[in-house]
Amino acid sequence: MIKLQVIGNLGKDALVNNVNGKTVINFNVAHTERYKDAQGNQKDRTTWVDCSYWTDRTAVAPYLKKGTQVYVEGTPDVRSYTTADGRNGASLTLRIVSVQLLGAKPAGTGGGSTDASGNSSDTNSGNSYSPSTGTSNGNEDAPVDDLPF
Repeated sequence: MIKLQVIGNLGKDALVNNVNGKTVINFNVAHTERYKDAQGNQKDRTTWVDCSYWTDRTAVAPYLKKGTQVYVEGTPDVRSYTTADGRNGASLTLRIVSVQLLGAKPAGTGGGSTDASGNSSDTNSGNSYSPSTGTSNGNEDAPVDDLPF
């Protein structure tokens, strides 16, 4: 198995589609690398990755907006094609196993993550829930001595 991990920004808002009765979230991620060429000039190289996230849990879709920074992980595939003018081209596609929202979110959106099993967590909220006390501790200074392990 080959696994590819990408951190980058979404190029446009995600689209939720139904294909043969299954739900897929399609989006693309751009990763830009800086390097110096032989003359010492600073250059940028951007790689675009077309992502397909096959899942019935689409709660993450509204947060996948243009410019949002994400971490995606999945199985890569290279697709070749011929353009209208006869040139050959190739694109990198990724069948997503997990997606995680990182920083650089557009204003008014939350953060969170979801994986292939559909588990999601909100990482943008300032509130947390303490199962030992059954209380929510927002911005309060409460000691944390219970470790989950």
